[in-house]
Amino acid sequence: MTAHPRRLTRILAVALVASAGTLIATSRPAAAFAPKTPPLTTPWTSQVSTTNPLPEYPRPQLTRADWQSLNGIWQFAGAANINTPPTGQTLGEEILVPYPIESALSGIMRRQDYSYYRRTFTVPAGWSGRSVQLNFGAVMWQSKVWVNGALLGTHEGGYDKFSYDITNALKSGSNEIVVGVWNPVETQDIPVGKQRISRGGIFYTPSSGIWQTVWLEPTNAAHITRLDPAPNVAAGGLDLVVQAANASGQPVTAQVLSGGTVVGTATGTVGSSLRIPVPNARLWSPDDPFLYDLRVTLGTDAVGGYFGMRSLGKAMLGGVLRPTLNGKFVYQLGTLDQGYWPDGIYTAPTDTALRFDLEQQKAMGFNMVRKHIKVENDRWFYWADRLGLMVWQDMPALASGREPSTAGRTRFEKELRAMVDQHKGITSIVQWVPFNEGWGEYDAGRITDLVKSWDPTRMVNHDSGSNCCDSDPDPGNGDVIDDHVYVGPGMTRPPTATRFAVNGEYGGLGLRTTHEWPTSGKFAYEWLPNSTALTNRYVQISTRLIELISTNGLSGSVYTEPTDVEEELNGFYTYDRQLAKMDLARVREVNLRVLGAATGATLSTGKLVSLRVTTPGYTNRYLRHSNGAARTDVIGTAQTDRQDASFWVRAGLSNSACYSFESRNFPGQYLRHRGYRVYQEANDGGSTYNADATFCARPGLSGGGTSLEASNLAGYYLRHRSEEIWMDQNTGGSFTDDATWAVVAPLWRSGTDLAVGQNRSFRVTTAGYDTRYLRHRDGLARTDVITTSSAVTDRQDATFTVRAGLADSGCYTFESVNYPGQYLRHAGYRLQKATNDGTTTFQQDATFCAQPGLNGGSGNVSLESFNYPGYYWRHYAEAVYIATNGGGNTWDATGSYAADATWNNANPLG
Repeated sequence: MTAHPRRLTRILAVALVASAGTLIATSRPAAAFAPKTPPLTTPWTSQVSTTNPLPEYPRPQLTRADWQSLNGIWQFAGAANINTPPTGQTLGEEILVPYPIESALSGIMRRQDYSYYRRTFTVPAGWSGRSVQLNFGAVMWQSKVWVNGALLGTHEGGYDKFSYDITNALKSGSNEIVVGVWNPVETQDIPVGKQRISRGGIFYTPSSGIWQTVWLEPTNAAHITRLDPAPNVAAGGLDLVVQAANASGQPVTAQVLSGGTVVGTATGTVGSSLRIPVPNARLWSPDDPFLYDLRVTLGTDAVGGYFGMRSLGKAMLGGVLRPTLNGKFVYQLGTLDQGYWPDGIYTAPTDTALRFDLEQQKAMGFNMVRKHIKVENDRWFYWADRLGLMVWQDMPALASGREPSTAGRTRFEKELRAMVDQHKGITSIVQWVPFNEGWGEYDAGRITDLVKSWDPTRMVNHDSGSNCCDSDPDPGNGDVIDDHVYVGPGMTRPPTATRFAVNGEYGGLGLRTTHEWPTSGKFAYEWLPNSTALTNRYVQISTRLIELISTNGLSGSVYTEPTDVEEELNGFYTYDRQLAKMDLARVREVNLRVLGAATGATLSTGKLVSLRVTTPGYTNRYLRHSNGAARTDVIGTAQTDRQDASFWVRAGLSNSACYSFESRNFPGQYLRHRGYRVYQEANDGGSTYNADATFCARPGLSGGGTSLEASNLAGYYLRHRSEEIWMDQNTGGSFTDDATWAVVAPLWRSGTDLAVGQNRSFRVTTAGYDTRYLRHRDGLARTDVITTSSAVTDRQDATFTVRAGLADSGCYTFESVNYPGQYLRHAGYRLQKATNDGTTTFQQDATFCAQPGLNGGSGNVSLESFNYPGYYWRHYAEAVYIATNGGGNTWDATGSYAADATWNNANPLG
């Protein structure tokens, strides 16, 4: 890159002896400073100023008119420790602050455990008579700060802001700052997130030293230090706590402004909550991220800020616990945002670059971002607030794979408290996440309650990915059940009465490009060959969210991830932000469909569903047909009852924008209303029947779930009344609950029937290969040509006894006839024969739901994996796998997929 012209003259670098407490320095004359060339350059790398990098005021929540940035070129030297500051010494190198030592933009681009920074400054004459604050956005991890040789303090914590009042250390004219930093990364028990000295795969380059803006500002001796705004929509105002130094109990005045006009004013005292009226508040949401301005005065100290009016909570809506924003369920569709850059590592090259990442995620249709085990600078949160992206804020994790020490726990809790306290006023943050996949996890139940006590206004997710990895047993508290499922999406646990359910990570689809970090060991959870295949696969897996939302109660999901990061190549964009890897218009289209489905107004056609009652006290009842009439019942284990309560969702017979519900066990018969009562009756093909059997999905009248309005009776909804089903208008009382249905997973999951207890063989239907049968050989499933004259062993290997599914009796398990007790199961996607070990995993892997043949045909069937929905038995190059059309594995190839995944349910060969 070409650096901006800036030359720092040195007289001579001082040669120092390397020993304990001394510097490691060079003695060569200084050259003109220039950042180093990163392995990948972003569109903003060349825009970084070496005289005034990141010039924006760094603290949008607490602004003052007078300030002076100390970003720019400082002197630098590695050291053996940070106990002996190089006061008055010229250091041997230069570094561009605030880019981490390891970054190319810093000009150092190497690893240093211990380092010193040094620079001089002059206090503006206009600040005379005022106190001067030295502010650090963040320094990784331990720092010591000296001004004119006086030690101001030692700070530990790589992600929190801190300040020193340097007034008494100042002198007239030139002043000197020395900052010593130590970043042990994972060699000590400290919160490090994904930084690793031993980096690679899903762990990345460390970001040591000063990595956020450093600045000076003049203040009164009594001055405001923090604003903690908390919108109180129910009370019609903003609850505000003003934190201040040297001003305990002093009066403060706060004003709320909209478009420059004051709309509310209140007075109070420092440290106490005051309520500022916000009449007719315009509520903040991703669709309308409106922000009010805030002006607060303490004596002659005046600061600016901002906030959004919004409420957060959780509520039972449509019979499912959901997170709420402004009292309504808003599905939280997000990305796993790591916040890394190839030129600046932890620090975005420019504020425009910082904004770009969030703008692109919003443009792709996402309404949430999970900030993954990193805490960003205040301007990142400002852009999230202004652009309208909800934020799940992770706590940077302790190192994974080991139990944290007592010192590590103390550090973790100190930094966790700082993270929560310093970000209480951020409108976009809706959830705190103390732990990720159990990395460094301890006392999770206590920590969750602790965070909730610090901030009761937000949801607390005790451990994102608590179903996997290093996670301790789930303590059961907090607000969220969070599963990680790769490739997914998926969920292993349903929501409860106290915790809503999310899929905190899924996806990770990878694509190789020419824009890659120049190291080996590239990683993704699934590889795709080109952009079209990658986009198709994203659309395919993300479409599954629609069913998970409606049938499983999913309330949020996080895709991995916005950009590639070093070896990880599973981004929408390459690491350098130079290349979009998917068709982003198609990404946006499917994302908006998912968000639309979460309102209850979109259902997936061609799927089996059941309709569960949402009226409190009756939520164990389902809509079913009985003797031709529709009614609600508590459904037990009987096959007939479960099938009576399962329906195919079809495009509406009279209006394809609406829906019709076909009986699972009486094909060609649909739910229809007649004389306002609802029945299951055969389709007579008439226009009246078609209209009567068509229902339009609407957002649930009770605030969640789905309501079904008659297509030909406006204002009439499918409603249960005294166990019967009617089309009714709103009559008050329990009507909105009675007319709201939870569209859930079918009580009978197989769409076609197999005869339990019978022996069957499964013949290939692909043209040119239809003399081949599925059989086991050497334990693995494959296809071979087998006839009635084949050897008995071959014929028996190709014959299986149909059993009720080990994991669900509405599906099936296939037992080998010549190896009793051994069943077909998938492992590593390969279909194979194995002995039942009694585990839940085996039972699920050996259970398959029979569906009508994907390629059609009488007597044909497709066998769908119970625990990998959308994956079917598929023969490929003679071997048999569970495969999904267009997936990242070789056997997922789209060519002839439907035929290869369709089997003839044939008479037994052996």
